Parts: sequence; structure tokens; C-alpha cells
Amino acid sequence: GDLVYTRLIERYTTLPLQAEEIHEIGLQQIDRLASEYLEIAGPLLGTTSLEDIFATLRDDPELHHTTGEGVVKASEDAFAAAKAEMPNWFGRLPTSDCFVEETQHGPVAYYYPPAEDGSREGTFFMNTADPTSWGTFEVEATAFHEGIPGHHLQLTIGQELGDSIPAFRRNAYIVAYGEGWGLYTERLVDEMGLYSSQLDRMGMLCADSMRAGRLVVDTGIHGLGWSRQQAIDFLAENSPMTLHTITEEIDRYIASMPGQALSYMIGRLEIQRIRADAEARLGDRFDIKGFHDAVLTSGAVPLDTLDRLVSEWVESV
Repeated sequence: GDLVYTRLIERYTTLPLQAEEIHEIGLQQIDRLASEYLEIAGPLLGTTSLEDIFATLRDDPELHHTTGEGVVKASEDAFAAAKAEMPNWFGRLPTSDCFVEETQHGPVAYYYPPAEDGSREGTFFMNTADPTSWGTFEVEATAFHEGIPGHHLQLTIGQELGDSIPAFRRNAYIVAYGEGWGLYTERLVDEMGLYSSQLDRMGMLCADSMRAGRLVVDTGIHGLGWSRQQAIDFLAENSPMTLHTITEEIDRYIASMPGQALSYMIGRLEIQRIRADAEARLGDRFDIKGFHDAVLTSGAVPLDTLDRLVSEWVESV
């Protein structure tokens, strides 16, 4: 019911938002993405049709990997570029490294943090059971999100804080903070100049399409009375996702974790808002490394607590 869903929204976003409000935020993000697709992909693919852009990204075999080795190599190259640039954007860096490993099982991509005793490094797993399911443009954004500078920096730095924070905060996972950071880094690395090409920047937009679409369909299903088919049709019309992926996603939102899918984009937008506020308050004194340290060196926190922590950093500068 409405009351339960409202509580799930607060649980997963850690913010006092309503379904209708989040739904509108999602629609606004979808509109912004349409403009970016036309600006970036239009000249690249030779079309001014959003429908044609989505169809090409979804179906052109030339834009998909054919071997697991190719997927892993693209991931490793993305990590190498990120590692070289991180000192210019982060004050505190993790001691533990992160490596890419190929797998034939489990989710399409996921990160496994290092052991607290240092016996195991961080690992980013890429599922290559079907290499053709990976668009060549998708790998870099995924690697940055799941590994470096995404979940690896966030989770490993938090873990390496030691006794300065309680153990439950070193190891807890607050979804809006965690996935919000991962999605934030997909845009951050664009600022850092790490995407290899305009085509690879398309992976950033494709990931955004899924996360923005989630705001619309999850609230549509659980808050606005949408049918399963209505949700499927919306993602099919507004993203380059395959129909198979879309139906799996929609069934997950319906039956598995209502509200969880909202955490990614809401978290990213809130981190971006907090950063913009800090930049406005500090002006020329704003330091991106200091900001990122303020975000990453308190362990997992709700977004309103993160806002307070960054505000305290701003006042100390």
C-alpha cells in the first residue's frame, strides 16, 4: 500500500520524498538525457532520431564484444587510466588495489571488497558468459562505477578508516550513499577526461537511462497504478536496453525490492547537489580533493548526514 511504499522510499533514499515527486524527477532526467543523446550520439551515428540511436546501440553487432578477453581488457584499461588520474581528484586513496576478474556466473558485473586483514585485494567481476551482451560502449562506465573510482574507493577507504569509526559503519552498506556514489563517479570520470571516446561516453548515458527510468517505473508501479506492460513500454521507448533486460528489470522492481531501484539516481543527484552547494559557498576556495575526502572518510551514512558532514567541511575550510 501507499504507506508501506512511502516507508520503503525513505529507507532506500534516506530522504523524505514522495512517489509523485520522484516520478517527476525521473521524467525530467529522461528529457535531459534525450538532448545529450542527440548531441553526442547524433553526429557519431549519423542520425537525429532518438529511436534510431537506441536501435543502433541495442542491435548493431559492430558495437558489441565478441570475446570475454575483450571485455576484461577494456575493463583493465579503464582501471589503468583511472589509477593514473586519481591523485589529482582524491586526497585519500585506498591502500588495497582492485583487479578485474572474469566470471561466468552471477550478476552482469559486481564488486567484491578486500578483506579487512589485507589477505585479499578488491575484485571487480565481469560476467562474460555471453560476451555479445556487452556493448563496447558499456564497459568503461561499468568499470568506473563498480571499481575505480566507484565502489572500490568508497568501500575500501571506509574499511581502512580503522578504529576511527565503529565497525558497523566501516562495513555497512546504505544503498543511496553507496549506489549514489557509484553513479556519481560515472559522471565524474567524464570531468576527469577518462572516457576513451565519444562512443564510450554513450555508456554513461545508457547507464543513466536505466537509473532515470527506474525513478519513473518504480514509482509508476508502486505509487501511481502502472501496469507491468506500461512500465516495460516506457523503458523500451526511453532507453537502449534490450527487451529481455527490461522485462527482467521490471519483474525485479515488482516482486523483489520495491523502492531499492530509486536509490541510484536519487543518491547521485543529492551528491551533485551537495557538491554544487559547497562550490557556491566556497567559490575559489573549493577543492575537489577535499570535497571527495569529506564524502568518503566517514563510512556509510544517510544522505542528510552526508549533507551535514560536507557542510562542516565547508565551514572548516
